[in-house]
Amino acid sequence: MKDYARLYKSELLDNVVPFWMKYSKDAKNGGYYTSLDVKGRVFDRDKFMWLQAREVWMFSKLYNELSPKAEWKEMAKHGLDFILKNGRDIEGNFYFSLDEKGAPLVEAYNIFSDCFAAMALSEYSRIDKQEVYAKTTLEIFEAILRRQKNPKGKYNKRYPGTRDMKDFSLPMILCNLTLELEHLLDKSRVDLLARETVHQILNDFYDPEFGLMRENVPVKGGFSDTYEGRLTNPGHALEAMWFVMDVAERFEDESLIDQVINIGMKTLEWGWDQEYGGIYYFLDIQGLPSEKLEWNQKLWWVHLEALVFLAKAYQHTKREECLDWFEKVHQYAWKHFRDEENGEWFGYLDRYGDVLIPAKGGKWKGCFHVPRALLLIWKTFERFQGEKE
Repeated sequence: MKDYARLYKSELLDNVVPFWMKYSKDAKNGGYYTSLDVKGRVFDRDKFMWLQAREVWMFSKLYNELSPKAEWKEMAKHGLDFILKNGRDIEGNFYFSLDEKGAPLVEAYNIFSDCFAAMALSEYSRIDKQEVYAKTTLEIFEAILRRQKNPKGKYNKRYPGTRDMKDFSLPMILCNLTLELEHLLDKSRVDLLARETVHQILNDFYDPEFGLMRENVPVKGGFSDTYEGRLTNPGHALEAMWFVMDVAERFEDESLIDQVINIGMKTLEWGWDQEYGGIYYFLDIQGLPSEKLEWNQKLWWVHLEALVFLAKAYQHTKREECLDWFEKVHQYAWKHFRDEENGEWFGYLDRYGDVLIPAKGGKWKGCFHVPRALLLIWKTFERFQGEKE
């Protein structure tokens, strides 16, 4: 087996983190630029709140998990100050986007800005023990829980009563977010919330007939034979499975670990492009045409989350098929997404593996999936190698 721990550590610390340290900080206005071209030059100055929060979380995590470097703490605090100063509306919900100076551009329609703000504050509160950070984290978290049945609130475009649906994104995020906030919550509450979200994921969204996760299900249960009801997102499913694996590890539930690994392996087989390689973005669970125009694109985060899932699956089970799949996805991702010349990774490829958007960040890609995955994979293989020794 290759020394993946060393490889992923080097990629994180020598390539990816320096890229964001060098190019993303807005020293004048606060916060970060995420719309960075192939060489790291800023090509759009709007600031998207969930990407701001994700970068705060990332640098806080590096400080807490790797080394208490002053520059990582300062980078995290720089973004956090911008978020707390400009990020919320009068009701306390986080805007979707701001202009360069912090004026709101897009209303607080998306609850994921709040989820990642809570993650950011929670992780930073481990660095700075001031009560305000922990208190604000919990305030945001409670608001998220209150909104979870109607996360978009007044911005929900769906007509009520005709086809009431719920989507997979929020339960999967809450599964991870609950563990992220574990140091601030009572153990009994963490246990309850973690079990509730896992139950939703595996009972409401898992389709046993196909062995796959569905993106949207009717509120009252069952199957909706529609575009949205048949939609699958392999990347979401794989990310969710390692979230659930972390919960299962917390509860020492080996049967749950085996269950989610089996779902993840089925997802990889389903989502892999047998002709050109890589994992599809969206697929119809019945193999029908997708309404998603980007269905056959290959995205950075999908492959990175697959690698995290596979690293953790191999650590838990030592199944050779998990390592074989890791090598397969690793080879594809490092060949097609990684930019050896300019640093960081591309985000978007066409079906054939060619770069579709020659940029390192934008409205949806920031300092998160690449460095988080590199960190998690490094540490997972490092633990595995330690166990072998």
